[in-house]
Amino acid sequence: MRIVTVAAAQMGPIQRADSREAVVKRMIALMDEAKAKGADLIVYPELALTTFFPRWYVEDRAEFDIWFEREMPNAATRPLFERAAQHRMAMNFGYAELTPDGHHFNTAILTDKSGKIVGKYRKVHLPGHVDYDTKRSHQHLEKRYFEPGDLGFKVWRELGGIIGMAICNDRRWPETYRVMGLQGVEMVLIGYNTPSVNAEKSEEGVEKRLFHNRLSVQAGAYQNATWVVAVAKAGVEDGHPLFGGSLIVDPNGEIVAEATTDDDEVLVHACDLDATTFGKTTIFDFARHRRIEHYGLITSQTGAVPPPEK
Repeated sequence: MRIVTVAAAQMGPIQRADSREAVVKRMIALMDEAKAKGADLIVYPELALTTFFPRWYVEDRAEFDIWFEREMPNAATRPLFERAAQHRMAMNFGYAELTPDGHHFNTAILTDKSGKIVGKYRKVHLPGHVDYDTKRSHQHLEKRYFEPGDLGFKVWRELGGIIGMAICNDRRWPETYRVMGLQGVEMVLIGYNTPSVNAEKSEEGVEKRLFHNRLSVQAGAYQNATWVVAVAKAGVEDGHPLFGGSLIVDPNGEIVAEATTDDDEVLVHACDLDATTFGKTTIFDFARHRRIEHYGLITSQTGAVPPPEK
């Protein structure tokens, strides 16, 4: 068996007034709890250092550069990296990245057990809109403040296995998992911040939104025979609720751990990476069963094109 004991470190709300230093103290407390439970990998949410700022509109986008990190680690986050190295614990977390040449990305990193960054991912599937939308119950302006990721869906050999990353809305797209599945991925790490209310369909309700969260993650895990660790930032941020529902899903698509609160909470599970072998060598043996001659539309067009009317 190849065991990775993973901690899904769900975080409760981060208010607009909360400092990076205060948030990092919470992250360290979660890491200490994870260490006590035997974890050797901890996974935090998307935008783990700040409130979910894309809910607010500003005319001058540069005003929101305050939410972005210009380097990683930096003064505020270095204690987190130091504690991870002390615990010999790998970690994954998301943050807003401002590159030296002025590009803005919704980013996640993976470190090894020494605290060294070994992988970086930038969110590909940006939801929401660019301009203020009066028809929405609340704004979701990721397309205003971020650029689509430019690194693709890579995987890394780490912790004795093959690890991939994605962020939030990426979890709803089967292409996310399949591109990593075609690289033999054995564990996918996903952080998310998802509003409890659909801005364009308020009657949907939080239970249906949690259903879709589980459905997306479980399908991706099963169809690619991989573990998936999906971790929320949850609770009410400055009057805006985010749902929790953090979960760890096995390669059969079954939930093995799930959060029960909308606050800081640690889920720990010993994940056997060898459990991915059966699915990868039977029903989802891609080399034997995939028929790429019929998949051309997937990469040749974006929008749906119905057949001509009779």
